[in-house]
Amino acid sequence: MEGKALLSELYAALEDKKAHDIRILDIRGISSVGDYFVICDGSNKNQLDAIADLVEEKMTKAGARMKHKEGTSNGGWLLLDYYDIIVHVLTLEMREFYNLEHIWRDANQIEPGDL
Repeated sequence: MEGKALLSELYAALEDKKAHDIRILDIRGISSVGDYFVICDGSNKNQLDAIADLVEEKMTKAGARMKHKEGTSNGGWLLLDYYDIIVHVLTLEMREFYNLEHIWRDANQIEPGDL
């Protein structure tokens, strides 16, 4: 499974785990670190862990190889790098502090209906 099909499945899984404010940014034309950022937040440490576990499960099942994992739910930010798709799972406080959507404002945002 590749590209938008994988993003669609990942988006649905994040919704099922009640991740908040899920955003998908297409960074292909502006960065070489990957193709897409998936950004979401959770209410507490347990939810962040559950979301990250689900991402790992879905990506592994889809055959995606993890390049790098960084952060902890205690720190409020988990980053799961799957080469083309980089998933950021944050607390709302950390999300507001780092404001990734603003930093990557030149990226095109992909709406769920376009997946």
